[in-house]
Amino acid sequence: MAEDIGTVSQKYLRGLPRDEEDRKRAAELAERAGVPFDDLSGFRGDPELFRQIPVDVMVRYQFVPLERQGDVVVVAMADPSNVLAVDEVELAIGGPVEVKVGPAGKIAEILEKSESTQRVLDEATEDFKIQLVQEKENGEEALSIESITADASPIIKLVDTIVFNAIQRRASDIHVETRENEVIVKYRVDGVLYQAMEPIDKRYHSTIISRIKVMSELDIAEKRIPQDGRFKLRLKGRTIDFRVSIMPTVHGEDCVIRILDKESANKEFRTLNLDVVGFDEDTKRKLRKFIREPYGMVLVTGPTGSGKTTTLYACLSEIVSVEDKIITIEDPVEYQLPGVTQIPVNEKKGLTFARGLRSILRHDPDKIMVGEIRDEETAQIAVQSALTGHLVFTTVHANNVVDVLGRFLNMNVDLYNFVSALNCVLAQRLVRRICPHCRREAKVSLQQLEESGLSAEAVRGVTFYAGAGCIECNGTGFLGRSAISELMDLSDNIRALILEKRPAAEIKRAARAEGMKFLRESALERVFAGVTTLKEVNKVTFVE
Repeated sequence: MAEDIGTVSQKYLRGLPRDEEDRKRAAELAERAGVPFDDLSGFRGDPELFRQIPVDVMVRYQFVPLERQGDVVVVAMADPSNVLAVDEVELAIGGPVEVKVGPAGKIAEILEKSESTQRVLDEATEDFKIQLVQEKENGEEALSIESITADASPIIKLVDTIVFNAIQRRASDIHVETRENEVIVKYRVDGVLYQAMEPIDKRYHSTIISRIKVMSELDIAEKRIPQDGRFKLRLKGRTIDFRVSIMPTVHGEDCVIRILDKESANKEFRTLNLDVVGFDEDTKRKLRKFIREPYGMVLVTGPTGSGKTTTLYACLSEIVSVEDKIITIEDPVEYQLPGVTQIPVNEKKGLTFARGLRSILRHDPDKIMVGEIRDEETAQIAVQSALTGHLVFTTVHANNVVDVLGRFLNMNVDLYNFVSALNCVLAQRLVRRICPHCRREAKVSLQQLEESGLSAEAVRGVTFYAGAGCIECNGTGFLGRSAISELMDLSDNIRALILEKRPAAEIKRAARAEGMKFLRESALERVFAGVTTLKEVNKVTFVE
C-alpha cells in the first residue's frame, strides 16, 4: 500500500536535500498530494502579506505567502498535508488559503531573508540569541549570554533586533538619529542610508542610547561630550565587532554603530584580488604591473567610503609571498590578512602613523602599507621610504589624480622627491551594482540624458537596465558595489610637466593623449555594460 502523504512529507522534512534534489522531491510530493507545485525560482514576495502573517506561524509551519487572489491567499508550503498549519494561516489572515508545494530548502532560505524585512522590526519578537563578548583583563573572551526571551526588557529586545536586522541586511552602519519628537533608525547599505523602521517615540530615546552605552562600556551618566566605544557580539557562531560613536546634538544624543563583520569578510578576503574589486581589464593590467615594481609609491585616492583600503588589501593579497616581509600600519586594522604584519594606530598611547612608520623601517620590510597620509611628517617619511628601496602603498583624500599633487605640495613635500617616488596614482569611487535577480530593461528620458551630458545620438543602440526590486536586494534594485577608477601612469612626460608646475588641465590633456581613461568615462562604460544606472554614476562623478 502506498505511503500516506503525511509520512512521505515527514520523511522528506527530516532529511532536507538541497537545490535540484530538493526541487525534485517537492515536485514528487506535490504530485502525490494532487497539489500545484511552485519551484519559487521567480519569488518576489509581497511585503504587505509578510506583515499580515505572524512570523512565528510562518517559521513553525515552514511556508511563505505568494500572492493574494481576491479573498484567497496563495501560499507555498513544504508540507501540504499539515491541515493544522492551513487552519492557523486562515485564522491569521482572516480568509481562505490556497496551498502550493515548494522546495523546503528554498522556503527556509526565503524565510531567513525575509527576517530582514519590515515585519521583524515591527514586531521585534523573534526568539534569537545574541551573545555579548566581553574582554577580560588577561585577554580571554568571556561570554555572557543574553537571550531575547519573553521576560527580557523590551528595550534590550528592540536594540538587539535592530542590530540583528542590520547584519541580515548587509548594513555597514546603524544610525540612531534624534529629532524633536521622535527617534529615527537608519541602515547604511551599499553606501546609501535607508530608514529601517517606523519612528520611535522620543520618550524611549534615553533608554535606547543607555542600552547601547552599556553594551559598549561607556559612561551612561555623561551626556554632554562625545564618547567612542566598541563591543562584540557572537551571532550564529561568528563574532562580529561593532564600533560605537555617541554625539550630543540639539535634541539629545545621536549614535552611529559601525559593523565590522570580520568573519564573513574573511571569506571574501581569502579570495580577494583585483578581479573581485571590479576594475576594468585595462586598469587591472596596469595596476598589476605597478604593484610588482621593486620600489616606489602606489597612491590610491578618493573620498571616505570609496573603497581605497579594500583596493590596497586586494593589491597586497596578490603580491603576498614568503620571500617578502609586508608590514601595514592602519587606523584601525579592519581585516586581518594572512602572511602580513599589521599594526593598529593608537593615538592615545602615542603610536601615530609617523612614529609607527619610523619603527616599521627598522624591521627591514620589503613592502609597506600606510593606511592614510594625513600630515607632513607621515608624507615625508613615506616618500623617503619609497625612494630608499621600499614599495609603499598608501591612500590620501583627494578628488582626482591631479588634485593629489596639490595635497602633497601643501604638506611641504619636496616636489622632485615626490615625483621621483611615485609609480602611479589611482582615483576611485564605488557605484552600486544593479541586482542580478530583478534586473530589467529600463527607458531613460531625454532629461536624464541631458543631465548626464549625453545626447540621444550618443546612446543610440545602447540598452539601459535597472533593478525592479526583489527580496534579494530588499526592494532597492541594487546588490553590492563595484569600483570605477582612473589610473595615471607617471611617465617621463607627465613627471616633466609636474616638475615644471604646469596647469592641471595641461597635465590631464597629456595623460589623455597617453591613453588615460578618466573617472566619468569609466563610470559611463559601466552604465553601457548594464552594471549600474545613470542616476547612480551621476551621484559619484562630475558631468564634464
